[in-house]
Amino acid sequence: MSDRPEFIHLHNHSEYSLLDGITRFTDHDGNPSEILKHLARAGARGLAITDHGNLYGAIEFYSQCNAVGLKPILGCEMYLAKGSRTDRAGSQKENCHLTVLAMNNQGYQNLLSLSSRAFLEGFYYDPRIDKELLARHAKGLIVLSGCLKSEISQLILSGNLKAATDLAVHYRDLLDPDCFYLEIMDHGLEKQRQVLQGLLEIHKRTQIPLVATNDCHYPEPSDWDAHDARICISTGRQIEDANRLRFESHEFYLKTAEEMAKIFHFAPEALSNTLKIGEMCRVAIDMKQLYLPRYEVPEGRTQDSYLEELCRQGLERLGRAGDSRYRERLDYELSVIRRMGFSGYFLIVWDFIRYAKSQAIPVGPGRGSGAGALVSYSLDITTIDPIQHNLLFERFLNPDRRSMPDLDIDFSDEGRERVIEYVRK
Repeated sequence: MSDRPEFIHLHNHSEYSLLDGITRFTDHDGNPSEILKHLARAGARGLAITDHGNLYGAIEFYSQCNAVGLKPILGCEMYLAKGSRTDRAGSQKENCHLTVLAMNNQGYQNLLSLSSRAFLEGFYYDPRIDKELLARHAKGLIVLSGCLKSEISQLILSGNLKAATDLAVHYRDLLDPDCFYLEIMDHGLEKQRQVLQGLLEIHKRTQIPLVATNDCHYPEPSDWDAHDARICISTGRQIEDANRLRFESHEFYLKTAEEMAKIFHFAPEALSNTLKIGEMCRVAIDMKQLYLPRYEVPEGRTQDSYLEELCRQGLERLGRAGDSRYRERLDYELSVIRRMGFSGYFLIVWDFIRYAKSQAIPVGPGRGSGAGALVSYSLDITTIDPIQHNLLFERFLNPDRRSMPDLDIDFSDEGRERVIEYVRK
């Protein structure tokens, strides 16, 4: 049995922490990045992604980790409003941070809901959630108390250890058993060490477990300068400016297990708990399955049969039903669409195009490769005859290459939001 320490990084920012993180998970050729390959070679059990307020990189991260045999742990460093997420008062500095991980598929769905609602309902400087929203979507989540900007850390720094303890107990009771952890960090910053002492005291009083993280923003120590330049870009400042935002510590990188074990030698359970959490997190996404909204068809019909029915009605309306070229082309396109499972997609597009035209919202005639589909023409999605103009269906949907169809549709500025709202409902 090896005595080498083991550790999983559970708090990491990628390039999708916009204008902040610089870690990439995909190289310029579309393959897993060197940092992922390095972690896999080093025997790391897993890695988490916790970008600021979003899940933009989650699927890319999930795919590339799996490609190198590294367990992906999906998460987000959420912005938490001190009051209600709908409040529009105060400053950006009042938003707190909270590290949230998906433990299972239910947790992943809740994480998606939190992120979406943060943007749609809580956006004020940042996409924000609040405690009420977290309570509604708590199932399947693991929550870490967060960095220096967390509410618990701020309460400790203000000298209010009782309130910090009460808040920690609130989170513990809100979540599933063993799903809340006190997050300890040490980048050599004095405030962090003050918070660490407070968290150790809360742990002593409540037995809420500790977990060590490093709030990584870049892969290697040598990347500090590049990250500093990224901060300058985000704040509109020059590198040589004296009074500007900068990370005073050079320790926000993906440290080795040995480095983390040395820092947190006094709390071995905080290291082993990263492995425990890594084992608990078991999100499984079928990357071969297309997840599309289910279009409800009339009783007695399937999506395939209803699409065919509408298309043949369209050929009748266009006066092309008697032309064998159109019938044969339609049969071929429908067979490809059925085989690839995209009938529902065309029905959804047909439905909102029909709505737009019924509301006198101007719709473009067709743009891009989608105009090459007779199915689109027969459904009145496009108004360009692909046979008359010798347009290729395969440029739009290739039966030998499984990828989503992409219909480019133009709506007038005045009616676009109404169409989007119709699709949402």
